[in-house]
Amino acid sequence: MTDDRDFDSLAAVLQSYIDDHHEFLSWLGTGVEAVERGGMVMSIPYDDKLTNGRPGTDGERTPDIHGGVAATLVDTTGGLALRTELDDPLSGAIATITLNVNYLRPATGDLQATAEVVRAGSTIGVSEIIVESETPDGDREPVAIAQGAYRIFRDD
Repeated sequence: MTDDRDFDSLAAVLQSYIDDHHEFLSWLGTGVEAVERGGMVMSIPYDDKLTNGRPGTDGERTPDIHGGVAATLVDTTGGLALRTELDDPLSGAIATITLNVNYLRPATGDLQATAEVVRAGSTIGVSEIIVESETPDGDREPVAIAQGAYRIFRDD
């Protein structure tokens, strides 16, 4: 599965796997938006069940998506992006070694993570991930930047 035309089918296979076999990611509503060699885009839609409240300027609760939801999206997107560098993206395994997430601002809307592979070595890979969210005024802003290191278990 090394032909770039096959990345659309890889996106569909990954989405099907999430929907059918990964209860937590499915519960979050995780979606595979785009897949290409060395990169991936995934999303989680806004839902009140994923929020924490913080006091707003008017005294009302302002719901922000919990940072752990963003970290889950970071970890998943960064690890799956590394699969695009394998000869067979559906073989082997990827396991997180370290994850560093820097939160920039509260996430108040849908989350979208874009991962780019920095390096995919024989046993270790590194991805950089940016998470964006829609602001109350309709703009998209980065809410977190991250880097993950992953152990690659190759079957090839």
